[in-house]
Amino acid sequence: MKKLILGVALTAGSLAFAQTTGSSSSPVRFGIKGGMNVASLSKDASLQDQKSKIGFNAGVFANIPLASSFSVQPEVLYSQYGAKVKSVDEVTVLNTTTRNVQSYSTHLDYIAVPVMFQYNFVPNFYVEAGPEFGFLVSAKNKGDRTTTVTNASGTTTSSASYTDDINKDNLNTFNFGIGLGAGYYFTDNLGITARYVAGVTDVAKNRPNGSDATRNNTFQVGLAYKF
Repeated sequence: MKKLILGVALTAGSLAFAQTTGSSSSPVRFGIKGGMNVASLSKDASLQDQKSKIGFNAGVFANIPLASSFSVQPEVLYSQYGAKVKSVDEVTVLNTTTRNVQSYSTHLDYIAVPVMFQYNFVPNFYVEAGPEFGFLVSAKNKGDRTTTVTNASGTTTSSASYTDDINKDNLNTFNFGIGLGAGYYFTDNLGITARYVAGVTDVAKNRPNGSDATRNNTFQVGLAYKF
């Protein structure tokens, strides 16, 4: 809860600052943005054959000039993180072998609050860096499970699709990351954006000592429109 209040406070403070700077020679610009996430989870011993998952991000922002070439841009986004995972386990009991193969996507959806500090090399092109604060709102596994049973009588195979809610009590509901990116505006209003966000916090809560942390990572590309 304290971290949620911190994120809200940062956003509110930035917007309050926007109101006080709105009369400067470079006015505050508000806008909307959206695009594609190519998300993954850093490798953990329990994750096999991990691949990136495609998701989306969408939300609003305020671009607040600080100097002739510098600005700060707080955002509030709905952002889909996670990964595609393939897991295999096999158990043999009394001459019967059971093999389970799961191919599934882990969906971790956040309300993300990036606060990006931007530098314009030229009026239409900028680079950026800054923190991102995320608040988990949904956690699910969606995929297919194939079970193969082999014994003296032969082999049987069954398959099923499933959607499982992940117990949020086992997850950190707060996510902190560092973003690096760039953008180019084709017109005064419309631009293309790209950003990589590297997770710092462990997705799992109360992880055993000595085990590897699992962190969110995502590459984002999309469009932004300033009003």
